[in-house]
Amino acid sequence: MNKRIYLWGLFLLIFSPQATRAQETVNSAVLAYISSYRELAIREMQRSGVPASIKLAQGILETEAGRSDLVRRSNNHFGIKCKSSWTGERVYHDDDARGECFRKYEAADESWKDHSDYLRTQPRYASLFTLDPMDYKSWAYGLKKAGYATNPRYPQILIKYIETYNLNDYTEIALGKRPPLDDMAASSPMTSPEQEGTSGPRYQALPGMPDSSAGSLTRAKESYPGGEFRINDTKVIYAGAGTSLLALAMDKDIRLEWLLDFNDLPSGTDVLSEGQLIFLQRKRKHGRPEFHQVMDGEHLYDISQQQGVRLESLMHMNHLSPGMQPAIGSTLYLQRKAPERPALAVVTAPGNPVQTVPESPETPVVAVREIRHVVQAKETLFSLARKYEVGQDQIREWNRLGSTDLRVGQELVIFK
Repeated sequence: MNKRIYLWGLFLLIFSPQATRAQETVNSAVLAYISSYRELAIREMQRSGVPASIKLAQGILETEAGRSDLVRRSNNHFGIKCKSSWTGERVYHDDDARGECFRKYEAADESWKDHSDYLRTQPRYASLFTLDPMDYKSWAYGLKKAGYATNPRYPQILIKYIETYNLNDYTEIALGKRPPLDDMAASSPMTSPEQEGTSGPRYQALPGMPDSSAGSLTRAKESYPGGEFRINDTKVIYAGAGTSLLALAMDKDIRLEWLLDFNDLPSGTDVLSEGQLIFLQRKRKHGRPEFHQVMDGEHLYDISQQQGVRLESLMHMNHLSPGMQPAIGSTLYLQRKAPERPALAVVTAPGNPVQTVPESPETPVVAVREIRHVVQAKETLFSLARKYEVGQDQIREWNRLGSTDLRVGQELVIFK
């Protein structure tokens, strides 16, 4: 981290009441920084759970409100040093010692994302994510206790910024507890169209998220009641594209990891890229109807959500393994074990027809190899699909990915 104690002169400008004229200059720089990065702070909180107020305060402090030599040379907004795991570009800067190695980013948003991921993946910061995100004081002192910075006044400075500039407002916006500010309306998280007119609480949707009108899982919101309802005697809501699962979990007083488990979503899922059903209780092992006929565009995950049946139970009852997709028109058993596996669809590249493989003794058995891939820097869903010669949709289906975003160190399963 950039542990350099803040320039004493800058400290005086911010905190000395005698420095009124100079303070106006500093305040304008801080306000400009907040205006530039507040929406990114909101998006990153919704993605990772790091409070927007903390990210903004750290960014202001570590970059001297965007004016430090390090940030100008590297787009490094949080003073993250190279460490042994860093394989990207780097710059050298005097900090605790001369010529220390710092990470260099092509753009500021890469730095903001890397900072969130760093806090999420380092065990020493794990306790922070058990705190209330509105409790910025505990977060500030927790960062210092975990060793983020050597400056003994680091927590107090963060708290001062948060309280002086009302940075906790942006945490509330990220949580959906208050609407975006008037001058953020054009580009800030807004309520998803699917949530208009519903009786339940509204959660924040990110700008640029796709329309949730396509696909069986993301059918029109009008198909479902507003607010909470029940499927298979289990509480559920319809959540629109861009919904923050962290905000939803907090609003419903459910631990985020439980919410992900209830919905068969992988750890680390943050923001929904498409609208879908979200269960607020664990789904049942058996469905209410006895059978389900597979429709065009349905995947196993879609069916498990529609019927309120656990995905692993659905697969077990129908002799299915990860990566298998039942063919259109095939029948799935929802209350008891099927006598045989249903006909399977071979999913080819996106856009190509889906071939049906009938279940018969003559059908050749194909050995499927499971590959565990750990995501590296700059890898994307597209590049991995090309590398392993599979479809991007297949990778998302196999790993139940809520979006196309990948994070460094994330483990994916690939079937070949």
